[in-house]
Amino acid sequence: MDVLPVFAGDVRINRLFTLVPGSDFGVDALAAVERAGAHTVPWEQACQRSYDLILAASPKGELGLLSGPRVLLPHGAGFNKSVRGEGSDHFASGLDPAFLAPDGRMVASCYALAHPSQVTRLAAISPRAAACAAVVGDPTLERILASRSRRDHYREALGTGARKLIVLTSTWGPESLLQRRPTLPADLAAKLAHDAYQLALIVHPNEHSRIGTFDLSEYLAPAIDAGVILPRPHEEWAAVLIAADAVISDHGSTALYAAALGRPLIAAYDGGHELLPGSPMAQLLDDSPRLDAPGGLEAVLAAHRPEAVQAFAAAAFAQQGQALTLLREKLYRLLTLTPPPSPATARLLPAPAPPTRTPAAFAVDITVGDEEVRVERFPAHRAAPAHHLAVEHGTADERHAQSASLLYRRASRGSTPHMVAWSVSGWTRHTLAEYPGCATAAVVLSPALCVVRTRSGSLLSVRIEPCRESGRIVYTDPAAVLSAVHAWLAMHPAVPVDIRCVVGGHSFQVRLTPATTLEGERVC
Repeated sequence: MDVLPVFAGDVRINRLFTLVPGSDFGVDALAAVERAGAHTVPWEQACQRSYDLILAASPKGELGLLSGPRVLLPHGAGFNKSVRGEGSDHFASGLDPAFLAPDGRMVASCYALAHPSQVTRLAAISPRAAACAAVVGDPTLERILASRSRRDHYREALGTGARKLIVLTSTWGPESLLQRRPTLPADLAAKLAHDAYQLALIVHPNEHSRIGTFDLSEYLAPAIDAGVILPRPHEEWAAVLIAADAVISDHGSTALYAAALGRPLIAAYDGGHELLPGSPMAQLLDDSPRLDAPGGLEAVLAAHRPEAVQAFAAAAFAQQGQALTLLREKLYRLLTLTPPPSPATARLLPAPAPPTRTPAAFAVDITVGDEEVRVERFPAHRAAPAHHLAVEHGTADERHAQSASLLYRRASRGSTPHMVAWSVSGWTRHTLAEYPGCATAAVVLSPALCVVRTRSGSLLSVRIEPCRESGRIVYTDPAAVLSAVHAWLAMHPAVPVDIRCVVGGHSFQVRLTPATTLEGERVC
């Protein structure tokens, strides 16, 4: 799909898709093509006619049954791992003579590769295949690089804000991060402050297909409930990678795409037989700091040198920014057609879907100073003790609500013809009566305004100034500020007062005053 823009605008080209039998993971690939609205052809029918050009993303399967000139496209970032029990031992998957030249027969008329070093490796396996090779770069990387300017758009869609987005990536198979360290996403979510970090987990399409996205979500439920994003395997993963601030990776291809973007890379590969020594991926992981425990991320990020990781990516990707242009020239030459006059340009990646679940119950750590309160929020299931439990009423489960010291709700913006709504004053009073263990009830009215009521009965207005940093205006989740206010009022009940609230490393000025009658009567 990333390659097809080379034919954009050409009414002479008719595109058909078929699935080569033999893969355990192919059904989801075909489903992605069908969701795009493309025409698919059953394999048996595809083998009954001839074609002007055949594009294949893998040399595996009975490609020889398809009649027409075949082009083998780059698949993944380089050739870095071998798959045991498949083809020839110790050969890189994708550069295996058992598939590239079975019985001495050439699988393809052209082997499109991403880097000259891959031609050298191919020549050592099959000089005849190397003679048909062309270095065109990587079309998937082309699309990723073309979409870099949409980074802020992707982060907005994910709700990242000023947080650092840490992306974990897992390939497939027994040596993958998900197989070796299945609890790592949830462990990180429990140890990294929610207002400082956002987490995402990119899982290889084969694992989505093998397990099923539903079951995968169930297995990862503790992490997803804690706010970890699970991108879909087609297109969305790449948008999330662009949005990332750092990447924690095993030996899968995604790490090299992250390196090409200059993202800090943290190694989480525990070794084994799949990663080939001396490959670009092996060199990248050898040079990267290793994640043995969730702590120490800040030091790793501070020491990051973008030019260093990009140098490793350069060993896997040549012709960056030129892949579609070079591929168009090669493919149209095989078609014996003149290319359209308009340039071939990569299609920008669509925005990812927002998180399916966000935490609604937090274990909150508080540090109160003379005029400052520092807040760190973690998922409520964290084992360590906390200053208090803060819970979003109506979103978290009742068990958490019954244990909360701070209960809050976000004002509804919806309306129906027949509607009953609480006032801010009424809901806060009702909540404190219904939950005797709750010390503070609050309503978030906007990113800049909340209203709180304590057990003393006082209804207070909380006004939050955004933080201005290097030309940016930074907003925080007002619920985090409410935790600071809850802690402050327990020690300093007098108002009006100005305090400084530090959330996620950003400082926000907060003013507490008695709430006005109008604020108390606001609908929530």
